[in-house]
Amino acid sequence: MDVHDHLRQELAQVRDLLEQVEQGSVSPGRARAALNEMTMRQNNWTLGAYCAAYCTMVTQHHGLEDASIFPHLRRSEAGLAAVLDRLKEEHVVIHGVVESVDRALVELVRRPGDFTQLREAVDLLTDTLLSHLSYEEHQIVEPLARHGFFPGQL
Repeated sequence: MDVHDHLRQELAQVRDLLEQVEQGSVSPGRARAALNEMTMRQNNWTLGAYCAAYCTMVTQHHGLEDASIFPHLRRSEAGLAAVLDRLKEEHVVIHGVVESVDRALVELVRRPGDFTQLREAVDLLTDTLLSHLSYEEHQIVEPLARHGFFPGQL
């Protein structure tokens, strides 16, 4: 839940910053300063670099779930198979959406000031990811509380 809450918070911040830069209410310099204040830090503070870091974090989180948490839950509670299959399939879909954000960032470099593709990609990521997180929490928080995240945890 903490990771999911962090993903939601970071997504809201990147959406807000994108909107402010689009509207011209925040200069690129101020946007860079705002990104520096966020919890995900890296050397190159551009909107593109931040979006790329966020998308990498989402992908890593899903990789951990697919490789460790979901197999553990599948072994611990056979009745979760359909839910875990759906979540794993959604991870593949979200990965495709993350790649569309990357393509939109490349397009923004080619066409500075044209935020159309990036806005659409971030909107799709928002809808897809928030829906996924909500479903995942609704379906597996209780089984995780009973079985733990990894074998022998509880």
